[in-house]
Amino acid sequence: VQLQASGGGLVQAGDSLKLSCDASGLTFRSATVAWFRQAPGKEREFVAGIFRNGGNTYYADSVKGRFTVSKNNAKNTGYLEMNRLKPEDTATYYCAAGTRLILSAIRNRAQYDYWGQGTLVTVSS
Repeated sequence: VQLQASGGGLVQAGDSLKLSCDASGLTFRSATVAWFRQAPGKEREFVAGIFRNGGNTYYADSVKGRFTVSKNNAKNTGYLEMNRLKPEDTATYYCAAGTRLILSAIRNRAQYDYWGQGTLVTVSS
């Protein structure tokens, strides 16, 4: 299984970016997909996740109302649409997928079996 995250870049505060996570060797229809981020010197933290049924989405409080997580099962691709970006959103963003998670564990990074390589998002003020 391979996950490939892309779409990061350097933007100004208030701008938008859309990250993609392309999967191979994994059927997204049966996978919970999440995005985590890690800023320099900080722990990797949960950002957003969409449960395998596609009907349940969860967000960190810091991004709620600004970010939208989704997945396209036909394309085996996950997305993180980020609007009204802030300098504190600066981090490397990782997509993750798992097929065995229960809903209550969606924020737990240890529950994900597969990880992408990360894509850097830098938001200037």
